[in-house]
Amino acid sequence: MKDEKETREKLLASARQEFLEKGYMQASLRSICKNAGVTTGALYFFFQDKEDLFTQLVEPTLQKLREYIQQHFQAEQEEIKSGVPDETEDADDIKMTRQILHAMYQNYDILLLAITRSQGSKYEYCVDEFVAIAEQHYRFLADGMAARAGMERIDDYTIHWIAHMQIDVFVHMLQHEPSEERAQQYIAKIVNYLVAGWMSLFVK
Repeated sequence: MKDEKETREKLLASARQEFLEKGYMQASLRSICKNAGVTTGALYFFFQDKEDLFTQLVEPTLQKLREYIQQHFQAEQEEIKSGVPDETEDADDIKMTRQILHAMYQNYDILLLAITRSQGSKYEYCVDEFVAIAEQHYRFLADGMAARAGMERIDDYTIHWIAHMQIDVFVHMLQHEPSEERAQQYIAKIVNYLVAGWMSLFVK
C-alpha cells in the first residue's frame, strides 16, 4: 500500500510539472512516466487516461473553491431572505475574499493548470463555470435588493457582466501576481470598489 501511494504521488508530481510546462494538449504520458521513474503500465493502474490524470490533479482544488464560494453566497442569500441588513457585511465580504484568495494561493500551480493550461480537457472552460455560479447568485441578490428598494429588475446582461468582473479579479490576480502577500494587500481595495459599484445600482 505504501509503495502504491508513493508511486501515485510520483506520477501526480511528474504530471503537474509536465502539464505546467507543455499544457494539457502537448503533455506526454510517456514523459510523465519517464520522469516519475515508472512504466506506462503503472500509470494505467492508477489513472484511466490523460483526462483522468489531469482531473485527479485539479478537481480537488476546484471543488474546495466551489464549496468556499457557495458558503459565502449562501450567507448573503440568507440575509436577503431575512430582510435584516447585516452591518458587518462589508467586513465579512473582505474576510471571505481573503480566505478564498489564501486557498487559491495554497494551490497556486494547480489553479494555473486549470485556468491557463487546460485547453483540450474538460476543464478548458472552468472559469465560465465559476462565472455561472456567481451569476446565479447575483441574480438572486439583485432581484431581492431591487424589490426591497422598489426598483425595476436589473437586466440579465448587467448581472452577467458583474459576475464576470468578480471572477476575473481572481483570475487576473493568479495570472499576474505570484505573491500571495501582495495579492492580499490589493484585495481589500478591490472588494470595496466592487461592493460600492454594486450598491450604487440600488440607489434611486
